[in-house]
Amino acid sequence: MVTNVIFATFTFIFFALEGSIMAQGLELGLGIPQWLGYAASTLIIIPLVIYGMNTLAKLQVWTTPLWLLLMVVPVGYLLISHPGSVEEFIAFSGESGGAGTNLASVMLAAGVCLSLMAQIAEQIDYLRFMPPKTAENNGAWWRAVILAGPGWVMFGAIKQIVGMFIAIYLIAKLDPAASATANEPVHQFLGVYQEMMPGWLAMTLAVVLVVISQIKINVTNAYSGSLAWTNSFTRVTKTYPGRMVFVAVNLLIALVLMEANMFDFLNTILGFYANCAMAWVVTVASDIAVNKYLLKISPKLPEFRRGMLYAVNPVGFVSMMVSAGVSIAVFFGAFGAAIQPYSPIFAVGLALVLPPVIAVLTKGRYYLRRRDDGIDLPMFDADGNPSDARLLCHVTGLEFERPDMVRSALDGPDGEPQYVSSLALSTDKTGELVLPAQQ
Repeated sequence: MVTNVIFATFTFIFFALEGSIMAQGLELGLGIPQWLGYAASTLIIIPLVIYGMNTLAKLQVWTTPLWLLLMVVPVGYLLISHPGSVEEFIAFSGESGGAGTNLASVMLAAGVCLSLMAQIAEQIDYLRFMPPKTAENNGAWWRAVILAGPGWVMFGAIKQIVGMFIAIYLIAKLDPAASATANEPVHQFLGVYQEMMPGWLAMTLAVVLVVISQIKINVTNAYSGSLAWTNSFTRVTKTYPGRMVFVAVNLLIALVLMEANMFDFLNTILGFYANCAMAWVVTVASDIAVNKYLLKISPKLPEFRRGMLYAVNPVGFVSMMVSAGVSIAVFFGAFGAAIQPYSPIFAVGLALVLPPVIAVLTKGRYYLRRRDDGIDLPMFDADGNPSDARLLCHVTGLEFERPDMVRSALDGPDGEPQYVSSLALSTDKTGELVLPAQQ
């Protein structure tokens, strides 16, 4: 539940960030006041996320060629027509203009960048729709999983570098006063486009690029955030209100942040959030790399079904809470100003060390409450893909795929086994549906 809240928080923070960028573009290109642009950038997303990830995947495919063209052309233009811009970018010393590297400043910037690591979790919603892995598509399948999964951070890093590159070019070459708006993407691309083409066309393409970019990102933020909020709410209240309720909740929170002009104190928000994000991501990574593969304490196959898990596993829960708590305290200066900029290092260090320590101390007993889900059908097919066999959930009356099901503690009228889905277990307020834990 805690990880769902952390991830959901990421989605509305970044929805607000991307919505603010879209509003800046609408104000510059169409003269729409920013407060109205915030509302427009929020409302336009709602109809796009109603139909789920299949529709969103098609949207991403259709818009990507134009988006790539509008992104790559201005960067290519600068590299070809102004080759010295690369040297200026590397030599840029920031506002202070000082020589050398300031490690504290580097860590503050790193904290902002590291906050984007949580975006990896959003990629899962796309990877769920990967086709089954077979002998014929094995290589392509793994390339897609790696690039669209953990490899996505490389694309995120490239986008950040491109933004900095163009901003520094504008400040150094066009107008020193451009530093006031150089952090706004619409002004960045507009400045380069204006060197390449007539002003009216440059403005049009800059606004189109910003709007497409923000829609592509925010449909995912809205969809993934709604799932995370729904999971957390269901876990706490044992009630499933439906995903669309939390689409509205997530977007409402994001809209409030935008109207509060969060863009002006964005670095502080992202710097704070980075502590939570890194505590979460590194805890998971440490548990997988160390506990699963080196110590072999964690189960080899990941498990998510409510009936197979304890309510709390101290390996992940305690590790994440301690690493996040300590790093947040450092971020707010609890241990002095000298180490304040290094709070992400505390999050990473503690999240790396604590999971194996706690796993050894607890002997891994809280990973699974059961080793057997009580179903005779195999979980995977011959190629190792999750089985697509469907079983009837006797609680909801709906069919679910085999990997989502466990045997119910309640047998049928004639003593035959019955099956129960994760959804039914999540809303079970009595606990009667879950088989007893195995000792």
